[in-house]
Amino acid sequence: NDKITYSCSFSSGCCCYSSTGVPTIPKAPYIVGLNVTAIGAVPRIATKLSLKDIIGTWRVRWGFGRMNYKVAPGIYSIGKPDENSPVIVTANYKLTFDNLRKELSGLNLWILVLDTKGVNVWCSAGKGTFGTKEILHRIEEVKLSEIVKHRTIILPQLAATGVASHEVTKKSGFHVIYGPVRASDIKSFLEAGMKATPEMRTVKFNFLDRLVLTPVEIVHWTKPLVIFFGILFILNALGLGRFGMTELIGFFGAVVIGSVITPMLLPWIPSRAFSLKGALLGVLWAVAIVLLSGGLMQFGILKAISYLLLLPSVSSYTALNFTGSSTYTSPTGVSKEMRFAIPILLGSSLVGLILLLMDNTIK
Repeated sequence: NDKITYSCSFSSGCCCYSSTGVPTIPKAPYIVGLNVTAIGAVPRIATKLSLKDIIGTWRVRWGFGRMNYKVAPGIYSIGKPDENSPVIVTANYKLTFDNLRKELSGLNLWILVLDTKGVNVWCSAGKGTFGTKEILHRIEEVKLSEIVKHRTIILPQLAATGVASHEVTKKSGFHVIYGPVRASDIKSFLEAGMKATPEMRTVKFNFLDRLVLTPVEIVHWTKPLVIFFGILFILNALGLGRFGMTELIGFFGAVVIGSVITPMLLPWIPSRAFSLKGALLGVLWAVAIVLLSGGLMQFGILKAISYLLLLPSVSSYTALNFTGSSTYTSPTGVSKEMRFAIPILLGSSLVGLILLLMDNTIK
């Protein structure tokens, strides 16, 4: 009916209606229609990921554009929800948003997307952007109390560290229920009357979970490695060095050791400290380089010592970066380890680099 004027409940600055009052679909590939509510038209989103979504996921996994991969905060709908349908709260990091919606096929519910600055649930809860203040603001902004009759919102379990649920209830009237860890359990959780099993509450972080996080670390090292090898090339051109394939394999291998091998073997490497885990494998890698290059006498004692200082430092630092992606650590534990490890790694790297340059100068 073009005589009806719909207000925009989509709090991103976009327009949800035309000049004639007929609802229009905001320009986003995942929005496939509108659902009319008491306060206006709410975008309905697809539960099937498009090729563009899949390519976007791949790009972000490799570290391209991951700092600006987000959706507009606001209220969305899945299927044909009504005033009694569940409300699920999530972050506006698009990878999180996509992982959630693809598990909701066949359901009718509302999705309240918070402005977490494009950061996932767990990290944004730690940073405070997925927190009490933002939840209260978003509930009021989208007029959630006018969209649904009930007073219950479902938050992801990993958001619990950033939310004071009693404050949310006190100030908004909405009772907080924590859903399962994994989006894949949402359907079972709802079917069970919003009851989570111990299995749903368990954070597994298995081999594949760790492996999928490794590409971004390799990409992060691309620029430093290009600069480092560029410097070695210049030194060679000036006659101040004899750096070659051994250095290329050694340092690139150290990055792979820290960013891929260490996460893959995380539970089985001795020590709780990530920096030490990476350093231990880095030492083994440095020893392997020396042995494969003809042994200590042929490789050179000075160069061997430099490798034993440099390569473990690279692998250790790379492994240390992985702490922010792991459920094995806590914020205080990470801060403590960084204060202890970073000065040692910097000192070790500096001494190792000096020895490496001295070895090439002497020769």
